[in-house]
Amino acid sequence: MGKLDQRGVAAFEFCVIAFALFTVTFAIIDLARYAITMQSLRALANTSARATTVSDCYVSAALAKTTPACPSDPLTTAQKKSVAPFLYGAGLTPTVSSAVGSSVITVTASLPAFAMVLPIWGTNLNAPSASTKIPF
Repeated sequence: MGKLDQRGVAAFEFCVIAFALFTVTFAIIDLARYAITMQSLRALANTSARATTVSDCYVSAALAKTTPACPSDPLTTAQKKSVAPFLYGAGLTPTVSSAVGSSVITVTASLPAFAMVLPIWGTNLNAPSASTKIPF
């Protein structure tokens, strides 16, 4: 029996494995990008909540035991960039908003234009946001 021709077998095996290898590699990079974005949003929400807490409108309202009417976004763009510079990459701009409840102010930082690169995640992880609550 003659010897089989095995030219190109290594290239074929690489093609079979490469798809899975590159998918896993890019999935890890995509999840890391999402994790960094979420951590940056948490830092931005916490910093905005801290700025709201030390502002005059919150302190005077807390002393008077009334509902504070503080500005929705207490930070400037330069302050936001210094807190979370990763969020401003690729032309994205995070938004910060606050909502006053019955006994709590909720400060929310979000990045509505963020989208995952790989389609395997669907739309579940797009437009991440993080919140911080301030009791009064």
